[in-house]
Amino acid sequence: MIDIKAHINNVALHHTIFDLPFAFMGAVLAAGGQPTFHDLLWIALAITTGRAAAMALDNLADLKYDSQQPRMSYRAMVSGRITKREAKIFIVICLVLMVLSVMQLQPICLYLLPLAALPFLIYPFTKRFTGWCHLFLGVAIAMAPAGGWVGVSGEITTPMVLLCIAVALWIGAFDAMYGAQDKEFDKSQGLHSLAVSYGAENAFKLSAAMHVICIACFFAVGVMMSLGQLYFIGVGIAAGTLIYQHRIVSPTDFSQVTQRYFMRNGIVSVAIFVCTWLSFYL
Repeated sequence: MIDIKAHINNVALHHTIFDLPFAFMGAVLAAGGQPTFHDLLWIALAITTGRAAAMALDNLADLKYDSQQPRMSYRAMVSGRITKREAKIFIVICLVLMVLSVMQLQPICLYLLPLAALPFLIYPFTKRFTGWCHLFLGVAIAMAPAGGWVGVSGEITTPMVLLCIAVALWIGAFDAMYGAQDKEFDKSQGLHSLAVSYGAENAFKLSAAMHVICIACFFAVGVMMSLGQLYFIGVGIAAGTLIYQHRIVSPTDFSQVTQRYFMRNGIVSVAIFVCTWLSFYL
């Protein structure tokens, strides 16, 4: 019998808070504040199934490492609640649903799908050869706002590119900070990260720089699209959240790096999305 809860755990469904709001933000901006329910529905399904497939693939690729990492013992594949065969079937089902969902959007989306899917396919293996693996994850997540934008308008614009860069840097920097706690384990396994390549202290400095550029890109999107004051309040909330995250964690103290810390990062995506949408009406 299929263990649905185990599969939900395996793909960390609640982590869609990091990409789905930005997918909706892309749709809202592309539609001038009035995306259709049809577009939002299929964008949500495409992003959710695509992310689920990518997460399951990542866990499958990293299983031999996660099995040796005590911090990962809760994962469904590590505990044996999901077999490799079940994970592969799940990935195929999610990919089929993703393609069907993309087909309901602008025709260009289907042609761009292989390009958009590439970062998801590459990311699980990047930690084998580069410390900049975090940015590959960032680019993969940045396909969410790109998908929302192109799914509605069928166009690629400069503000859309800036939005994607902002999201990629936001996630990449956060992942570098979060992953720095595994520096010694990664070194023992021959894996790479910014902390392994440059040391935890420098990884945090690079993350801080990426977050500054990220906020600047969000700000530039608002300026280029002449968005209202409320949008910039959302950017301010995001900036405050990132500053707080950097203040409570350091290269020598990861005691605050909990699931609560991880999920608090979702304030960034939710705040900017909500303020973006409301800025068209208030």
